[in-house]
Amino acid sequence: MAEPKRFAMVCAANMNRSMEAHRVLLERGLDVKSYGAGNHVKLPGASRDNPNVFSFGVESYQQIYDALMEQDAALYARNGLKDMLERNMKIKPRPQRWQDEPIEVDVVICFEERVFDNVVEDVRGRGGGGGEPLLVINMDVVDSHEEALKAGPRALKLCALIDESEDWECECDEIMDTFQAEEGRRPIYSICYH
Repeated sequence: MAEPKRFAMVCAANMNRSMEAHRVLLERGLDVKSYGAGNHVKLPGASRDNPNVFSFGVESYQQIYDALMEQDAALYARNGLKDMLERNMKIKPRPQRWQDEPIEVDVVICFEERVFDNVVEDVRGRGGGGGEPLLVINMDVVDSHEEALKAGPRALKLCALIDESEDWECECDEIMDTFQAEEGRRPIYSICYH
């Protein structure tokens, strides 16, 4: 029996895609964390050119929720941010930034190519590790509530395939082939060492 893997779900802000996948994997009992890989937690504001910007590791989901509800509760209920933050508060206290945390996982699933590039660059730039393999995968997912809901089960399926593998380093191509046959899309991946 393969040893259970530790997973990380990563999107830009640790708000939508990574948190929905975190929720789905957590409900199935997998060892999962989630992160953002952007510079700030950026959320839509009342207008396109006036986003809400928060700092990783500083403001909690509760504080972000309170600030948005104070601004315009009806707007953030309508656009889904209220529900999203209520979900997030049940999972963990605050958004975390991938680049600020130690690597304590075996597999990272990213939800957009820019995030994938940031994670791979960060892992390669850390250096000094013990040569532990880290599988970094990208599944491109549009950053919307609807697409995040679809991506959570897909991430779970991919993680289950990896978790069942006796030797994921040697079986990556077969795992991706199986996923592509079932889901119609092939994730890109990189094996990094840290």
